[in-house]
Amino acid sequence: MKLKKILNEKLEEWVLVASMVFLVILVVGQVFARYVMNFSIGWSEELARYLLIWIAWIAASYAVTQSAHIRVEIIKDRFSRRIKQMIELVVLIIWFGFAAFLAIEGTNFILQVQATNQVSPSLGVDMWIVYLAVPVGGVLMGIRLIQQAILIFKDPKQLENASPHDLNQ
Repeated sequence: MKLKKILNEKLEEWVLVASMVFLVILVVGQVFARYVMNFSIGWSEELARYLLIWIAWIAASYAVTQSAHIRVEIIKDRFSRRIKQMIELVVLIIWFGFAAFLAIEGTNFILQVQATNQVSPSLGVDMWIVYLAVPVGGVLMGIRLIQQAILIFKDPKQLENASPHDLNQ
């Protein structure tokens, strides 16, 4: 597999699968330790929470890749293909604006948190690393939305169920 194809098609998926496997093992280990061994692994709950935050933001980008975000298309489906393209482009531009907002304001927030030297209570991890998930998710979504926009005009017949993976073909 080419590196470009791996980065475009599989990276988010692999990160999500590995993170979910680790999260499940972590939570099952915590439950086992608490209810069977009668002791608590104090940092595991905090790590699981932070890992879930990262999973959610990466999954938002992956959902763009898979065209899996919830949409209301009853109105759009009544128009011709050309009008559908325009509607889809407007939606993607608005969505991209939101993703850019997340990336920019998330970065500003991270810089503020970094200046305060906040650390997490149990793990002692710098909190800006936890909050970094927001701008990373915004940037990844922005990249995937640009791919969607290119795909819409590259092959208008693929407007239905379009996926950025089709850009490599």
